[in-house]
Amino acid sequence: MLNTIEANTRTEDLLLQSQSLAGELQSQQDELKKTNEQLEQQARSLRESEDLLKSQQEELRQTNEELQDKAALLARQKAEVEAKNREVEEARWEMEEKAEQLALTSKYKSEFLANMSHELRTPLNSMLILSRQLAENGEDNLSTKQVQFAETIHSSGSDLLSLINDILDLSKIESGMMGIELSDVSIDSVTDQLERSFHQLAQDKNIGFFIELAENFNPLVITDDKRLQQILMNLLSNAFKFTEQGNVSLKIGSACKDEKYALESLNRTKDVIAFSVSDTGIGIPPEKQRIIFEAFQQADGTTSRKYGGTGLGLSISREIARLLGGEIRVTSVPGEGSTFTLFLPREYEAARAVAPPIARRRSAQQMEAAWTPAAAFSTETILLEAETSDDRMNIEEGDRVVLVVEDDLKFAKILIDLAHEKDFKCLLATTGNVALALAQKYTPAVITLDIRLPDRDGWTILDRLKHDPSTRHIPVHIISVESERRRALRRGAFNHLVKPVTNGDLEKTFDRISEFLSRDARELLLVEDDDVQRMSLVELIGNGDVHTTAVGTGEEALDRLKQQKFDCMVLDLKLPDMTGFQLIEQLQSNNHAELPIIVYTGKELTRKEEMYLRRVAASVIIKEADSPERLLAETALFLHRIEANLPEPKRKMIEQLNRRDPVLADRRVLVVDDDVRNIFALTSALESYNMKVVHAENGQNGIDLLKATPGIDAVLMDIMMPEMNGYEAISAIRTMDNFKNLPIIALTAKAMKADRDHCLKVGASDYISKPLDIDQLFSLLRVWLSREEE
Repeated sequence: MLNTIEANTRTEDLLLQSQSLAGELQSQQDELKKTNEQLEQQARSLRESEDLLKSQQEELRQTNEELQDKAALLARQKAEVEAKNREVEEARWEMEEKAEQLALTSKYKSEFLANMSHELRTPLNSMLILSRQLAENGEDNLSTKQVQFAETIHSSGSDLLSLINDILDLSKIESGMMGIELSDVSIDSVTDQLERSFHQLAQDKNIGFFIELAENFNPLVITDDKRLQQILMNLLSNAFKFTEQGNVSLKIGSACKDEKYALESLNRTKDVIAFSVSDTGIGIPPEKQRIIFEAFQQADGTTSRKYGGTGLGLSISREIARLLGGEIRVTSVPGEGSTFTLFLPREYEAARAVAPPIARRRSAQQMEAAWTPAAAFSTETILLEAETSDDRMNIEEGDRVVLVVEDDLKFAKILIDLAHEKDFKCLLATTGNVALALAQKYTPAVITLDIRLPDRDGWTILDRLKHDPSTRHIPVHIISVESERRRALRRGAFNHLVKPVTNGDLEKTFDRISEFLSRDARELLLVEDDDVQRMSLVELIGNGDVHTTAVGTGEEALDRLKQQKFDCMVLDLKLPDMTGFQLIEQLQSNNHAELPIIVYTGKELTRKEEMYLRRVAASVIIKEADSPERLLAETALFLHRIEANLPEPKRKMIEQLNRRDPVLADRRVLVVDDDVRNIFALTSALESYNMKVVHAENGQNGIDLLKATPGIDAVLMDIMMPEMNGYEAISAIRTMDNFKNLPIIALTAKAMKADRDHCLKVGASDYISKPLDIDQLFSLLRVWLSREEE
């Protein structure tokens, strides 16, 4: 029983255990089933992932293929870019090479034009010098017709020089080197000049010439006066050339408001002026109207053409018009005439990038850069150069006019204001060239002159003024930092002030000038003990515009000087009561040191006496064959007599005496030039003034001749020569102690702007361009040769 119970118990335990095991097994089977399901799910996921991966791999393969295609494309593009870069680089090198070639060509062109200028100006120089000498007929051995022939040759040479200048103008325009100078331009003054220039030509051709200004037209325009004149002169010259009958007219007025222009700057301008030049001439066919503005082109360019010319005028005019911000148009009907119209803004506005206009307030350095050769300068080149305006636009007959020559505009303004207070009208010049032009055109009552001017030495300006019959009488008051008072007075200056000056000094200056101008006659004191000589000198000098007080002793002279003021004194050294030296000493101590004294004596002077008189007297004249002529000329200079008012015989005396200028006579000059024509022309001109000339044909020969020839007083050195040029020769001469102070004047036909600086830098005393202005050459010689005496 117990065994049965135990067996049952075990059976139950076994059943329980089997049930438990069955439960566990079922549980494990469920877990395994879940696990299988999970594995199946994971397998499905893996299959999906594998499918996705395959898909991605396919996409990646496709992407790789695309990338490979793109890489290949990029490689091809890179190769193409590199090829293009190589082409661009090659093109850049070609462009740079062409630019260098263009620059070189431009350089060669400039050098060619400069050299061609030299080659043309060199024979032209001889022609102008010799034809002028013939026209002057100094020996009175030519007939009237022969003199006219010489004048025609000189005139033709001047025309040829004008053509050369046209070619150089065109070169300046093409190279962008032509600047413009702005000023307030009066249309009235422009038309007055044009009327004077073409009036006689119109009469000679029996053609009507009319200038019309629109009603209520404002005559003021801001532009370049010289360039405007140049354009209108060209247009009018062409009109007269191509018109045989009928008329030529210039009409000036405002352009139509709805006018359209090729230049955008003109379209923006509110006020455009139209200058229309019309003629009744041959006209221009439509197919020729474009080419006439091209350089060297003409409507009729055949060998059988009727009208001459180079074809440069219109081309230059068109380019200058563009520089001024304007343009030129033409309308024409063959057989009926043409109309050329210049459209110009009333106030300058640049049409394109050009050389900047020269500012009204300019430094001396800027003025120097704008320098042009005097030989190319015209009296019509008169510009308002400064911000300080002068009175040239409102000068009327009877006005007292002072010409202020001063490049310091602040000081010039002071002088102008003071002159206005003293009831003077004023002209202002900041350069020597403009000063000479203004003096010629306006003949002012008085001139104030600065010595240090940017374009030339003031001493040469004084010399030119005092050797020109039309300006010789004008009192010139020097106001400068140069302290050479004695030199100024001996050269004919009215007075001399050294800067800095006080306002009181300037007031006294203008008061003295006013007092001098208010007198109808000049006062001359003649001190001569010989009665016959005294009366003959009174007769020689004249008693019209000069009142001569003649005395025979020194005491009488001193008494007269106490009683009245004299403008000049003529003194004989041999007096009965005292010597002339003693009288001069008393005058020096009696506040008469400023009185110009002309010593006129037959006494043979010692070297010491001569040196003393040169220091205290304005002039020393030894009584010789030509001494009366010299006395007349010297008194005319220091009394500021108007030569045109002198009787004809006395004018002839002075003119002939000027041919025997004592500063130039018997001076020895070395001319160094490789052109025998120039040597001949210069020798002829110099010998006409009794100068002695030796010559050489290159720099080295010139140096050798200078060493071998004692007594050379001055050298005229051409620049462009074979073997050794002028620059090298001047430099070599300046290294020699004997010739450090020898006056050397450089001559060149190259006439480029930097030449003057180069000449002075290598040691030249001064510079003059060919064709030579012979008056300027003699002025330079007088100034440099007289330095040793002063």
